[in-house]
Amino acid sequence: MPQHRSHWNSRWTFMLATAGSAIGLGNIWKLPYMIGVNGGSAFVLVFVACIFFVGIPLMMTEILLGRRTQKNPLDGMQALASEAQASSAWKYLGGMGMVTGLLILGFYSVIGGWVLAYIFEAGGGNFSQITAAQSTTNFKALLASPLKLTFWHTIFMVMTMAVVAKGVNSGLEKANNILIPSLFAILLVLLGYSMSVGDMHAAAQFMFKPDFSKITPVAVLSALGHAFFSLSLGMGAVMVYGSYLQRNVSIARTTIYIALADTMLGLLVGLAIYSLVFANHLAPNAGPGLIFQTLPIAFGHMPSGNFIGTLFFLLVAFAAWTSSISLVEPAIAWITENTKIKRYSAAWGLGLIVWLLGVAVVLSFNEWKEIKIIFGLNIFETLDKLTSTILLPLGGLLMAIFAGYVMKKNHVQEELDLNNQHFKLWQFTNNYIAPIAIAAVFLFLFGLVK
Repeated sequence: MPQHRSHWNSRWTFMLATAGSAIGLGNIWKLPYMIGVNGGSAFVLVFVACIFFVGIPLMMTEILLGRRTQKNPLDGMQALASEAQASSAWKYLGGMGMVTGLLILGFYSVIGGWVLAYIFEAGGGNFSQITAAQSTTNFKALLASPLKLTFWHTIFMVMTMAVVAKGVNSGLEKANNILIPSLFAILLVLLGYSMSVGDMHAAAQFMFKPDFSKITPVAVLSALGHAFFSLSLGMGAVMVYGSYLQRNVSIARTTIYIALADTMLGLLVGLAIYSLVFANHLAPNAGPGLIFQTLPIAFGHMPSGNFIGTLFFLLVAFAAWTSSISLVEPAIAWITENTKIKRYSAAWGLGLIVWLLGVAVVLSFNEWKEIKIIFGLNIFETLDKLTSTILLPLGGLLMAIFAGYVMKKNHVQEELDLNNQHFKLWQFTNNYIAPIAIAAVFLFLFGLVK
């Protein structure tokens, strides 16, 4: 263990940081629209089940791997493999996670830039009495402007690296201590507003009234995939956060709290959004354009809509910001622990490389939109598919296999510190349920299961 390695000051700060990693665009942008296109309550029911039977065990696994070695993912996996007398090739699992996080940040920062732009769109009154056609035109105009997209992408990257450069305690810890409570406070304001002017009854019926006829194989596998991605698993972010965790903290209890906060926030955002959608007679199955094209229409036709719209996109920006910090931390940890490069220089240097990748993503929406990489996909689509459908689930699957079948059982028990009954429950979910579930997602994503 490195002698001067930083650690979280308390379990609370670790929970906030890890919740911040999990709570991102996946919860506030993707989860609500996935609920809409997958049958509402049917998707919610399966999603919550998947969080508890797949997400929580895998998050426990990733945290225990990090805390066991107190190292970055690449060096940590190498040390764990050595301890288990296994092949040193397992270190590449940690390296794959670090690269995955950087690739995701390359396009995540661009989408984060869209959110920043919409804060000012809402604040400037541009949603007032907006029509569906105008909303669509405005969003397309943003995507068509490489200068605007690059400007907002740059701002978002600077925000991210400014936090990471300050380190674990002065940067990540302080930022999450402020941003996560602020995020929940804004959500409560939005939820209260939605209850007063929206159709909360219709939203609750849509999201929570059981309709088992809508539970299809597609809905089940989509919920399973999103439950996995919503907790930021498989890319080393949770592992490196776990490596900063004190040994007297319960991994199981802390993981459950984080998963509950992550899931609760996503569902509350869904309630707030759909109450406004139904009150304005808009389609609940608008898909990915829900917050950038459908919600501006709702904000533009309600009392104090500009103010509420600004608050909403501020909420999304905070969520995206806390997640983006975790995407780059594994690589920064490796650089600072294996070279003489200081964290400040490592953060800004690596940030510049990721920024350049983001510029390529920006151009894929306009100047380079005809350039296809593989299978007819542009740069943005290639990065999204590569990370979301291959690297993340593969990382999670391999971590589950390593902890369940490669590590020595007594070492796993030392970290989890569970009684025999609870440890057997974790073993069953980690060793059997999670791998089978992830394999099912792979089969679905590659069209082998319909």
